[in-house]
Formats: sequence, C-alpha cells, structure tokens
Amino acid sequence: MESQYIAELNAMRGKTLEAIIEARERGAKVVGYYCTYSPIELPLAGGAIVVPLCGSKEGALPAADNDLPQNLCPIVRTLYDLAVTDTCPFFHFSDMVIAETTCDGKKKVYEFLGKIKPYHVMDLPQNQNLPSSQRAWESEVRRLKTSLEDTLGLKITDAALREAIYLTNEEARVKKELFDLNRVDPPPFSGKEITAIASDSEFTTDRAATIELLKKIIEEVKEKYPKNVNPGDRGAPRILLTGCPVGSNKDKAVTLTEECGGRVVAMENCGGYKTVELRIAENDTRDPLTLIAEKYLKVPCSVMSPNEGRMRLLEQMIKDFRIGGVIDLTWQACHTYNVESFLVGKLVERNNIAFLHLETNASDADSENLRVRIEAFLEMIRGK
Repeated sequence: MESQYIAELNAMRGKTLEAIIEARERGAKVVGYYCTYSPIELPLAGGAIVVPLCGSKEGALPAADNDLPQNLCPIVRTLYDLAVTDTCPFFHFSDMVIAETTCDGKKKVYEFLGKIKPYHVMDLPQNQNLPSSQRAWESEVRRLKTSLEDTLGLKITDAALREAIYLTNEEARVKKELFDLNRVDPPPFSGKEITAIASDSEFTTDRAATIELLKKIIEEVKEKYPKNVNPGDRGAPRILLTGCPVGSNKDKAVTLTEECGGRVVAMENCGGYKTVELRIAENDTRDPLTLIAEKYLKVPCSVMSPNEGRMRLLEQMIKDFRIGGVIDLTWQACHTYNVESFLVGKLVERNNIAFLHLETNASDADSENLRVRIEAFLEMIRGK
C-alpha cells in the first residue's frame, strides 16, 4: 500500500548511518547485535545506540569462501564475510558486539570475529523450562551488564533499565498492533512491505521517534483501509511464513509467493511476530535484570529443546490470521529449524491446512525450482 509514513520510515533508515557517525563524534557508544536473544535494554539503559548488524549481502562472499566451510549456514557465512571485509558499516562503527551461542556455526565464527573488535558472547541455555536455565541466563545478563560498563564505560542504573523496559515494551506493542492489521481480507500490507517495515524499524538511532512513526502508519491504515488496498488481493491464499529469519535482501520466499498470487499476511520469524508478545510487566518490582532475563529466555527459537512456545504461537497465528497455508523456510545447514520442521508440519496438518517446507540458501540459483513448488502449493490451497 502507498503510505507517506512508510516512505518516511525508509528515509529514516537511510539517515541512520549519518546519525551514528554524528553521535559517535559527540562521544556516544554504539552496540551491535545479531539475535533476538540479545537483551538490548542494557545498552539502551547505558545511553548507547543499539543497532542490528547486517546479515545479508548480494554477490560473492570472498572471505567466507576462503575461511569457512561451503556448507555452513548462509547467515553465518554472510555476517562473517561482512565483518572481515569491513563492508557492513554498522559493524564498522560498533564499539562492541553482543553475540550469543544460538548455533554452533556462529559460536565458532565469534572466535575469529572477537579478534577484530570487542565481542561479548552470552552462553544461552538450551532448555527454557529448567530452573537452572533461568539462573544461568540471569547470570549471563548480569555478566553482560558488567562487560558493557567495563568495556564501554556505560553507567547502567535500575531506573534507566526500567525506562528501557518501557521503551522496548511499547515498541513490541506497537509492532504487534501493526502486524495485526493484516488479519483482514484483503490485507493492507504485502509480505514484502511487512518485511521492509520490520527491517527499517530496527535500524534507528531514535527508537522513540520510530515508534511514533509506526503509530502514524497504523492510524493511516485504519483511516484509509480499504481505499488504497488492491481489491484483487481479496480471496488470495493467505500464507503464514515461519522458520529462519528473512531480511529485505533475503526475502525470495516472500517475493516468489506473492508473484505467484499468494499473500504472505503474517511472519512468525525473528523480526516478525516471534517476540512481539514478550513484554515485561512494568509494575513488577523485582530486580529489572531478573525481569529482562525471564523475558529473553522465553523467545521461542528452534535452538530451544523442547520448543513448545513456537508451536503454541503458530497455532494461534493460524487462527487469528485465517491462514490457508504455512511455508516453513529453512536456510541450508540450519539443523535446528530443519529438524523442527517435522513438528511444524504435523501441527499444520492437524489444523487441516496446506504445508510447504523450503530448504534453500541466499542465492537465486534455485528460484525457478522454488517457484514451481510454490505455484503447486498455492493451487492446492485454491482447490480446497
């Protein structure tokens, strides 16, 4: 849909690098992160700029090709290549990087990247349900606080942490409200637009201003819907995308689905719906570091074993968004998502809707093969 505020959001992202450079000249610190398990409230509370680091790149990966196995996850190969070749400006200007042991490939690559600039690696427990996991993860959160203070000279107080909690709560609430607009038929946003909005809203030096812009997008949609929505989208197969994260440069599953006549109305992936309901009770008077640890340990990623939270979330989204089919996207060599696809397929089958598992990489070499499979998948939905 056409929106002046979506255009403003994209323009704001375009100015982020310039804003970071100016802020660093004034003495601000920049903290980069890769994953939704990174407790961004801590660097925010210390007054740092917090930005996600690039995980997508068009073209060859010369450093990764030279130093890493070819069959390693494309996201890991890309983040390594961008860092080593110094072609991700956000990595370049980061004073410190928060990393996490969500996969073995990343864990080993961090050993190399830690020689380039300060890396703080958080040791993530693999079972959310054990009391020992909560204790261990809280210890990791406290260790991160110490690292940020010692390495960057940040001062992180309880009061500032509670302000950061309010900010990230509001961000998650507004994103959920925006994503939920797509529950109607036809949906106001295409899957590509959802991907772009989610990505653009992360690359910001002013999270409060970004939240206000997202609110304006919501108001604009509510005011104008369905005037500026393509009526041809009504009745199109409604698709839920789950699995590995996608970004604005890694969205071929979304692009192909919509080129074939489907509509990706919801995305459970990282950056999408996975974390928007994970908010901290602001009236909880316990230690804010305890509250932050509890929040992040609930992220329903396939690295967790078992991972019932993802299955509950998917089942609810299937109902709320009136989904006709689920596409489960797995990047090659992402073993946890690949194995868990079996469970996702069984859940989708119980809900009597269509299921398609795509295992691919970041190149376009298999695009036509994927197109054929997606076309057949959408025809199966239309035939029901």
